[in-house]
Amino acid sequence: MWRHAGAWRGREGAPYSTLVPSDEVTINYRHGLPVITLTLPTRSERCRFTVKPMVTTVGTFLQDVQREDKGIERAEVFATDGSKVSDATLMEVLLMNDFKLVINNTAYSVSPPVKDKLSSEHATEMEDIKSLVHRLFVALHLEDHQIRKEKELLQKLDHLKEELLPLEQMKARITDSADAKTSRLLWVGLALMSTQGGALAWLTWWVYSWDIMEPVTYFITYGSAMAFYAYFVLTKQDYIYPDAKDRQFLHYFYRKSKTQHFNVERYNKLKEDLAEAEESLRRLRQPLHLRLPIQEINDKD
Repeated sequence: MWRHAGAWRGREGAPYSTLVPSDEVTINYRHGLPVITLTLPTRSERCRFTVKPMVTTVGTFLQDVQREDKGIERAEVFATDGSKVSDATLMEVLLMNDFKLVINNTAYSVSPPVKDKLSSEHATEMEDIKSLVHRLFVALHLEDHQIRKEKELLQKLDHLKEELLPLEQMKARITDSADAKTSRLLWVGLALMSTQGGALAWLTWWVYSWDIMEPVTYFITYGSAMAFYAYFVLTKQDYIYPDAKDRQFLHYFYRKSKTQHFNVERYNKLKEDLAEAEESLRRLRQPLHLRLPIQEINDKD
């Protein structure tokens, strides 16, 4: 490259007083990692920066350069067409093409070397090594992750239980009230049926004869059958005593909940979240049980 005195203006409108040769900033690969060597302007010393292309960003690299030389007030990277490269860009992407490194008022033209392509066999070996390293990392840090996750789930359980406590108390009061009303309704039904049976017996043996009361009992029976059929038409359910009792209980429960401002939907959502958190905690603790002594397992349970 060349050295040009004058002003070169990028697309961002920033003037640079000097464009220096590309050998001022060199890039070499050592042990598979790019090493960027440049001259620090204040100390006039050559300094090497080893970057991890898949992790390090342009912004991180520039911060390392400024941290090394406190006299650097400005450090930016521009593409060859003058557009500024974002600080969030990975170094792996930056090193694919030529670029300009601007330090203070000096622009360095940088040409990264072409990295040799790996053979298919070597690439497969590298992928196997990466997979092995990943498994080792998971094996070494899995227990810490599980303990941290267990702590988060326990905190979530405590929070959900605190929210559910007043709702559970209100639900218990509403449930007791609805259950009492349902029981009273059942006893009233039994009393009415007993009264009806006693009245029919009294009319049959003491007031009238069976010949007169037989059509009456027939129409009462037919009327009862019509009532049961009407129940099926309205509810789409057979008139089964336990189901009818539960239906009446829910009717009283929801009516009482509305008057007491009890949010049934929120209560159900909290219960679902609690059950989900408890299930997650149970599944999380299952592999831990294989590594803990029996005493510690019992203490956790």
